[in-house]
Amino acid sequence: MTLDAELRALFDNRHTRIPAEALEIMDRRSRELAESGQADRALTAGDRAPAFRLPTATGGTVALTDLLADGPVVLTFYRGAWCPYCNLALRALQHIHSDITAHGAQLVAVSPQIPDESLSLTEKHGLAFHVLSDLGSDVAKQYGLAFDLPDDLATLYDSFGFDLQRVNAGHARTLPLPATYVIDRAGTIRWAFVNTDYEKRAEPQDILGALSRYAAS
Repeated sequence: MTLDAELRALFDNRHTRIPAEALEIMDRRSRELAESGQADRALTAGDRAPAFRLPTATGGTVALTDLLADGPVVLTFYRGAWCPYCNLALRALQHIHSDITAHGAQLVAVSPQIPDESLSLTEKHGLAFHVLSDLGSDVAKQYGLAFDLPDDLATLYDSFGFDLQRVNAGHARTLPLPATYVIDRAGTIRWAFVNTDYEKRAEPQDILGALSRYAAS
């Protein structure tokens, strides 16, 4: 089953877990975010990837420039461990992690969560790649991905018990759009997936295809 099919199945069964009035708010705000055109303004193929240094889940730091010194980087932004769509996407990336490394690339995931939350996520899903904390979504802002939750959606997420105030270190309203980039050793984005829809994620085979095209060039 493709990642898209798994995500669609999860989306189609939302009504069994989420009340209709909550779904109405979520769907309306998703449409508004899509209509804002933010995805079209985010960085894309051909753009320079902004450099960053972020804390890891285990107390270290990782810099993009250091990673690129060893080869291309697959950089993915996700909302947090509270998001079931993110968890599906990260597990799918773990399944192709060995294929990514076989292309000489490194995989890095970034979210606005505190390192403790990233560590819990890493251990729960057995992730073998770096999971970094972008507190305040400063890096996501540089990539054009950060957006602020509207009041009603933020309140709804609070009612779900996501506790974004805590897990995002006081930046409860700011989240990144789902996005994945393939960045070459020179720091140029070679391939990009950006979507305002939290249910849409980069298909693993598309990422591997982008890496193969980069290697061939």
